[in-house]
Amino acid sequence: MSENSKTIIIGLDGVPFDMLRGFANDGTMPNTAKLIAGGTFKKMRSSIPDISSVAWSSIITGVNPARHGIFGFIDLLPDSYKMCFPNFSNIKADPFWARTESKSVIINVPSTYPVKPMNGVHISGFVSIDFTKSVYPPSIIDTLRSLDYRLDVDAMKARKSMDLFLDDVDKTLDARIEGYRYLWETQDFETFMLIFTGTDRLMHFLWSAYEDTNHQYHENFVDHFRKIDKAIGEILDKVDGSDNVIMLSDHGFERLDHEVYINYLLEQNGFLEFKQDSDPGLDNICAGTKAFSMDPARIYVNLKDKYPCGSVDMNDREIVLKELELLFAEFEIGGKKVVKHIYRKEDVYAGPCFDDAPDLILISEKGFNFKGSMASRELSSKGLFTGKHTYEDAFILVSNPSAAESLGDDPSVIEAGKLITKLVTADGV
Repeated sequence: MSENSKTIIIGLDGVPFDMLRGFANDGTMPNTAKLIAGGTFKKMRSSIPDISSVAWSSIITGVNPARHGIFGFIDLLPDSYKMCFPNFSNIKADPFWARTESKSVIINVPSTYPVKPMNGVHISGFVSIDFTKSVYPPSIIDTLRSLDYRLDVDAMKARKSMDLFLDDVDKTLDARIEGYRYLWETQDFETFMLIFTGTDRLMHFLWSAYEDTNHQYHENFVDHFRKIDKAIGEILDKVDGSDNVIMLSDHGFERLDHEVYINYLLEQNGFLEFKQDSDPGLDNICAGTKAFSMDPARIYVNLKDKYPCGSVDMNDREIVLKELELLFAEFEIGGKKVVKHIYRKEDVYAGPCFDDAPDLILISEKGFNFKGSMASRELSSKGLFTGKHTYEDAFILVSNPSAAESLGDDPSVIEAGKLITKLVTADGV
């Protein structure tokens, strides 16, 4: 790698390998096609579970969740059933940009709110609550506002009108591109990271429009990717052969047929009990509970000395785990198997935060999406979403084939993070 080379990272949140390959082949994304032709393009595994907060935390640190400490969008406070919402302040491992003296521009990486002082510019991605805590340095806030920069798509608009939602998706993308252009032209940097997250929002609500070429919003869907590819082309025109360009997604996507409520399944099978005459909820778990779930399908054994109403002795944990594994292995809806993989924490996590990890993590079969709601009084339903996350078909695309050799044949977001860290810091993780 040249001493003056830059590292450019472009993220397309949730975009599956086959979708990107299809858009590259059919002319929708010609600039991406050029990058594929000259680089290394691989299918990539997401994090476990396959949600953005965990996956992007793994990408920016290059370590697994038991080292960076992020296991989901929500978690439990120690020794309680009270929920908390982990953010960038809770991450236990340094992101790559904090491990180098070189200057970085970081735009729209999920779960990096609130921002921290750094050498460069950082604009956080979702979930970002306060604009003033989402931008560093504060001196660029007024300029970003003048560009109508938006921290995220307003997904609530999809529940009112799909036209309103698509208008917001377009405006958010346009402002994101204007923001990147402004920072590219005004900042000196060695690393530039730009994440497009409207892709995830679009696929949740309009996966059906992607699959059906006759769908009312099919062209809107495809046009979103055309606009992103045009921005990718701009970036590629600004780099030279010594620069490293990495494109990647944090998880894949597919059609959604059934939302499945795991806590209802646990309740119906005697693993989860609530206090008499109380509403279902974490605060109302009673001592008869053996296990409970948190989004999306993180299963926790209700251990004594760990939870207020813990009822399972550590010596009996193995018995409960085997009972749960049998339940999930045999679980069907409409004659279809629901659970594709059952992982134990010991199989996927290692690090100082290991004790905070869920005991089991479930990966769904095609078409099923797991939910952690305790209030549901039904096993499955179908809501507004038509698309859901997947584990095995994210992608990574690296412009320099020799740099991509460290990924191996079956990379995950952790290997992607290690590669990025190595390129940025000239060091390993």
